[in-house]
Amino acid sequence: KLQGLKTIAVTTNGINLTRLLPRLKEAGLNAINISLDTLIPAKFEFIVRRKGTNFTLLTKFSLLYLQVNCVVMRGLNEDELLDFVDFTKDLPLDVRFIEYMPFDGKYSCFEILRGVE
Repeated sequence: KLQGLKTIAVTTNGINLTRLLPRLKEAGLNAINISLDTLIPAKFEFIVRRKGTNFTLLTKFSLLYLQVNCVVMRGLNEDELLDFVDFTKDLPLDVRFIEYMPFDGKYSCFEILRGVE
């Protein structure tokens, strides 16, 4: 209801999205960013630390702008990149492959962004 507001988006791992989507759409949601780092159910559960997967969600939200963010991690999912491309090539969504950037725990991500050395 805010004047001039064009996009209401949510970023999620998708675990509860099917349940919450009707209320979110009522509130004006029109874009979803889904974090999906693997297409392998056991790896997905390891990464998000809970049961469930969300890849089937990608075919259910055709009325919304959908973007998938995949953080590429050496030794965990770098061997799945072509599988992601194949799985999503015919779906109405954008896929972004994001480089994993580990932090050594010495600084927070905000301090790194501010340039603390």
